[in-house]
Amino acid sequence: MAVALPKDLRQDASLAKRRHAELCRQKRIFNARNRIIGGDTEAWDVQVHDQKIKEATEKARHETFAAEMRQNDKIMCILENRMKRDRKNLCKAISDFQQSFQKPETRREFDLSDPLALKKDLPARQSDNDIRNTISGMQKFMGEDLNFHERKKFQEEQNREWSLQQQREWKNARAEQKCAEALYTETRLQFDEAAKHLQKLEGTTRKAVCASVKDFNKSQAIESVERKKREKKQEQEDNLTEITNLLRGDLLSENPQQAASSFGPHRVVPDRWKGMTQEQLEQIRLVQKQQVQEKLRLQEEKHQRDLDWDRRRIQGARAALLFERQQRRQQRDLRRALDSSNLSLAKEQRLQKKYMNEVYTNQPTGDYFTQFNTGSR
Repeated sequence: MAVALPKDLRQDASLAKRRHAELCRQKRIFNARNRIIGGDTEAWDVQVHDQKIKEATEKARHETFAAEMRQNDKIMCILENRMKRDRKNLCKAISDFQQSFQKPETRREFDLSDPLALKKDLPARQSDNDIRNTISGMQKFMGEDLNFHERKKFQEEQNREWSLQQQREWKNARAEQKCAEALYTETRLQFDEAAKHLQKLEGTTRKAVCASVKDFNKSQAIESVERKKREKKQEQEDNLTEITNLLRGDLLSENPQQAASSFGPHRVVPDRWKGMTQEQLEQIRLVQKQQVQEKLRLQEEKHQRDLDWDRRRIQGARAALLFERQQRRQQRDLRRALDSSNLSLAKEQRLQKKYMNEVYTNQPTGDYFTQFNTGSR
């Protein structure tokens, strides 16, 4: 008994999951009623519906944000214009105050920088204020001028006027500040009221958008149901019409006339051809029999030709064998004749040698040479 390991269990689960996914995909793809070039129309309709709802919601949200932004821009423009106006009024008031109450002639040190000092210069020693009475002349000391009391009184009056003027300006500035604060508070309250009104409008707009989206979704759902009903009815009618046409058409009835081509009687339309007629089949069988007989005849001729070539080859081999045997017989006869001639020559040589040995042994050497020379001559 085999033990199931965790790895095997995971592999089996993976195979089962893949097999189930493949079956689902086949059901979805090979269903001709719900498939349009491999696409899921219901999923597409749901996606289009969701996309329209999302676009409508985003559009309403953007319009609300745009209204808020326009309102905020209007408020900012009002505040900016008011700040510019207040700054302009303040600068104008400061300029008017400087031109009215801070003239150069009212300064204590104006006599040191007076551009008309030379034109205002007095002649020689006419009063206590004569500027030509220098210290070295010792004509006038501090506090010994003739107009001391009038000058002091004038200075006190001038200081009092300045103090009163400063008090009035401070009171006016305080009153303007209080007025500005009251105006700011009033403006702020108006802005708060406007914000509340905008928030109320936003809530009303949001409710209206939700209601319109709900109505739109309801109408879309009703329209989708009606469209599906119409499509189903149309599909049933189309299927019935298709079945009727197929039953009455030439495809299932296998009418051979539908394969006739307009280019000639010897040509047919391949996608409509239902096969050959009995006459054509008989003609083809007759041609096949003729081809078989012709092939048998050719095979017989080839067989006879092969037999003829084999006979000729055997005759040639036999003639070559006979010629070779004749050559061997002739060579054997020649060898025998040569052996007999060699044997006879050898016998003659042995006799001649024997004779010469006998002659050499019976005669002296000189006679032998003489006889030999004589014989050689």
